[in-house]
Amino acid sequence: MLSVGLTGGIGAGKSEVSRLLDKLGAVIVDADRIAREVVEPGTPGHAAVVAEFGDEVLLPDGHLDRPALGRIVFGDPQRLAALNAIVHPLVGARSAELQEAAPEDAVIVHDVPLLVENGLAPLYDAVVVVDAADETRLERLVRTRGMSEDEARSRMAAQADRAQRLAVADFVIDNNGPLAELEAQVHDVWRRLLDRRTD
Repeated sequence: MLSVGLTGGIGAGKSEVSRLLDKLGAVIVDADRIAREVVEPGTPGHAAVVAEFGDEVLLPDGHLDRPALGRIVFGDPQRLAALNAIVHPLVGARSAELQEAAPEDAVIVHDVPLLVENGLAPLYDAVVVVDAADETRLERLVRTRGMSEDEARSRMAAQADRAQRLAVADFVIDNNGPLAELEAQVHDVWRRLLDRRTD
């Protein structure tokens, strides 16, 4: 078994790399998806978030209003820390369960947006960083996610910078170019991960 951390700044294309690795046979443990699951209505995580932030972060159907919650925590380190203190332990526990359930020869890719920010690199056998220029990421966030330029810059500023991410990388996938180039790099990294698994 090989445990891999996959990360990249918002807009770098990490989700696409995760999708490609999934197709190649990796077991994907998606921290974002788990973070949504652990705060679904009826869960202890949901109750804790509502207790901390109030009913104004709820949609009429009882689910969390993620954009409303985002507006509260982004730009306010204390509120963000309060949210992380609820969600991160739950995500960690669920991720460990999924890893334990994987086959012995699996390459388990933990898709973790805030791997660097939370000092998680030492937890993995290898770290893959998806990298793209800040200007490229900004353009993607405005074009594909409908963010304003100010919102996109704020989200990017709340994360580690490129140098901090690259400093923990065992493998770097450059996603400044077209999809065909990205696919070729992902295939190359996958072969190298398989080699590392069999060492």
